[in-house]
Amino acid sequence: MQTLTIGAFARASRLSPKALRLYDELDLLRPAHVDPDTGYRHYAPAQLEQARLVAWLRRIGMPLARIREVCALEPTRAASEIRAYWSQVEAETAVRRDLAAFLVDHLSNASRKDAPMLELRYCAHSDPGRVRPANQDTAYAGARLLAVADGYGPAGAPASSAAVEALRFLDTGELPAGDVLNLLEEAVRGASEAVRGLGSDENGTTLTALLLTGSRLALVHVGDCRAYLLRDGGLFRITHDHTMVQSLIDEGRLTPEEATAHPQRALLLKALTTGTPDLGLHDARPGDRYLLCSDGLSTVVPDARARTVLTTAQTPEEAVRALVTEANAAGGPDNVSCVVADVVATPA
Repeated sequence: MQTLTIGAFARASRLSPKALRLYDELDLLRPAHVDPDTGYRHYAPAQLEQARLVAWLRRIGMPLARIREVCALEPTRAASEIRAYWSQVEAETAVRRDLAAFLVDHLSNASRKDAPMLELRYCAHSDPGRVRPANQDTAYAGARLLAVADGYGPAGAPASSAAVEALRFLDTGELPAGDVLNLLEEAVRGASEAVRGLGSDENGTTLTALLLTGSRLALVHVGDCRAYLLRDGGLFRITHDHTMVQSLIDEGRLTPEEATAHPQRALLLKALTTGTPDLGLHDARPGDRYLLCSDGLSTVVPDARARTVLTTAQTPEEAVRALVTEANAAGGPDNVSCVVADVVATPA
């Protein structure tokens, strides 16, 4: 069998001999032959394709353990795994990008003096829907804090209520703008502990909240409640569902249309006590309208219809009433909770 020395194989595959030795030790790329006397590694030309794949995956930053899994798959499944990995990278990069922009802005004091002071005009409502015997959702809106939580399990209602209650202290007193994400992260840890304190792993809740500080809104999100921004007539979802069907959509295995009828569309991958929440920062502008809602609204009221309601409603109260009515008119199969808030400039 024709083989290449480790040096020749390294040049052909664009991997260093040091990297090849490491991949051998990790059982990621074994040489075809090891000389029993000298210990020199020799590789078959047919191994070049796998070596190049490893090199490409390393360039996109994939961890070695995951590369080993990808290399063991047939090409179609390997492509799906790479797509899923890159979707995760993009989501994490977006969060870091927002945080970096906030830190640069805060530390340089760029445009802070001229930025308008903002406040919220808001309304929150939670409705049991037309099918469920009890309401396990909690919705809250205040001068700074907007939150929706969707509980599950025997104590789902206390779980969602405890999670939101643990954040309510953020709605009073001054908030240090430069430390708002740390403050929000600590509050979420407190919310997690409050839910765990209910005493059963069967109980849990999702949580999506926005916290106004200066001219920015800090976001915390885990689960399948959603946050939307209506700006200049366009409706934008600013959260990403932590559900099995969303992961299948991200991987290209399911279309958004197919997801609406999937039998496990409510299966969560993360909740408040079982995953790390997403944290981010968003610039707020006068004229923005935000919607936070539980999946009892988003699964039965299409985004296009929600956009129409949010665009035509004159006040947050009118928007909330109309959205809950829309969900119940569509059958109200789940509890329906929503918060609508308008961003306005503080009067001089």
